[in-house]
Amino acid sequence: MALSLALVISLGLFLDHLLGKLRIPGLVGMLAVGMALGPYALDVIDPALLNVSSDLRMIAFIVILLRAGLKIKRQTINRVGKTALLMSVLPSTLEGLAITLIAPVFFGMTYLEAAILGFVIAAVSPAVVVPSMIKAMEKGRGAGKGIPSMILASSSLDNAYVIVVFSTVLGMYTGSTVSVSMRLLDIPVSIIAGAVAGGVAGFLLHWLFKAYAPRATKKTLMVVGAGVALLALERLLKGTLPFSGLLGVMAIGLVILEKSEETAHAISNKLAKIWVAAEILLFVLVGAQVDTSVALDAGLAGLAIICIGLTARSVGTFISVQGAGLDRKEKLFCVISYIPKATVQAAIGAIPLSAGVRGGEIILAVAVLSILVTAPLGAIGIDVSGKRLLTKTKNSP
Repeated sequence: MALSLALVISLGLFLDHLLGKLRIPGLVGMLAVGMALGPYALDVIDPALLNVSSDLRMIAFIVILLRAGLKIKRQTINRVGKTALLMSVLPSTLEGLAITLIAPVFFGMTYLEAAILGFVIAAVSPAVVVPSMIKAMEKGRGAGKGIPSMILASSSLDNAYVIVVFSTVLGMYTGSTVSVSMRLLDIPVSIIAGAVAGGVAGFLLHWLFKAYAPRATKKTLMVVGAGVALLALERLLKGTLPFSGLLGVMAIGLVILEKSEETAHAISNKLAKIWVAAEILLFVLVGAQVDTSVALDAGLAGLAIICIGLTARSVGTFISVQGAGLDRKEKLFCVISYIPKATVQAAIGAIPLSAGVRGGEIILAVAVLSILVTAPLGAIGIDVSGKRLLTKTKNSP
């Protein structure tokens, strides 16, 4: 496993540097490394590393969510909160519904099967979006109107919403007893529960920092440990209490920033160093899950469905930001930022197949194809459009 880890990190760093020279986001190269070295291509990554892939990706994801929380001020949340909430629901709903209506035409599946496909595809990828928004914040792009913060918050809420809807539709198909009204109630409950748990953890950590004054490195490890605990709690409570661990992790950072900016900045600087390695592991291991041969099975019909879904999503995003005081360029940036798909599709794309859904192979194929098409295009689009469409705040770094 050590040799595989060294190979993954070395090639990831090399392609990150090489693509940086070409002004292409490094994560595109990291995804490519994962696909090339993974079990569906050259198969040189040690199975032992792949076995702990989900845990490594979880830790990397926690690092980037904490960095996001440590950069979002309460005043900004108050300003963009309503728009972020709308963006977390409307774009994915329109995308899921559009695919539900059109997929039976292309694949001959029932509307319920098409709805399962629609809400596998509908989620945006925080793994791609969050790092891009943090870079935008660090460079001051769009910070004056809180655009990166708005997209950071909405992308995490989008995932919680889509997963609840997907679970509901899948339960209806498999014959599980599902109360649609009760499952929809899970959405606000999961958001509130996650925010409260994260807030409590943040206050507790702040108290510990004041009481024992540990060094910044130890504070960082404590914060990461709290994030791991929240995501573990989400898994533990699954089926019992709706709980958004992603939102909880961000809430830890929000509370620490609110209580002590000095502490927040010190921890953020440490996390930025950890992220150098964590980013490579996250995207290489996501890429290793992608079976390109499966994506080819979706063909042009799958590509058409993805494009139609993205069109509906873009309409939803554009409608969502109408009351946010943004100009046309800034609205276009928000639309582009909501394109990438990767994390959720890689995580749940195979679930319908394992659950015995007719057409599960097609659902998996379209999910994989959506990652191959939208993750690199979205990452490049965010990077290029951020430079051209967003105004840089003068006093930002």
